[in-house]
Amino acid sequence: MAKKNEIVHTGKIVEITPDFTTVEIVVSSACSECHAKGLCGMSEEQDKIIMVPTDPYTQRSVGEEVLVKTKMTMGLKAVWISYVIPLMILMILILSLSAVIDNEYLRGGIAIAGVGVYYLFIWLLRDRLSDQFEFYID
Repeated sequence: MAKKNEIVHTGKIVEITPDFTTVEIVVSSACSECHAKGLCGMSEEQDKIIMVPTDPYTQRSVGEEVLVKTKMTMGLKAVWISYVIPLMILMILILSLSAVIDNEYLRGGIAIAGVGVYYLFIWLLRDRLSDQFEFYID
């Protein structure tokens, strides 16, 4: 049973290695009833592959259906990193550049480039960020 502070999805084990268990998240209509559907981005999308650290004390097999869980705070953190911060960067650049640059196309281009630099920075830090997002199998 899922706690209130968890995001839970049903998945199927695709591969098991000593380090990671690869789980394919099965998209179902149950996502539309989930209270966290706006945060996790799983509803109405293609199947997702998630790598979960393998628990050496639990016997699992390929094809087994499992519950993949994460904390609700991880979903909120993902929303901030992927949507809120880039929007703030875009708005700050557009508003601050409007006092300096008269050309709207140039302002817009610089603001979009600023968001692009942010996403490049996130991409470069993807390994460090992936260590912070923890999934586990129940």
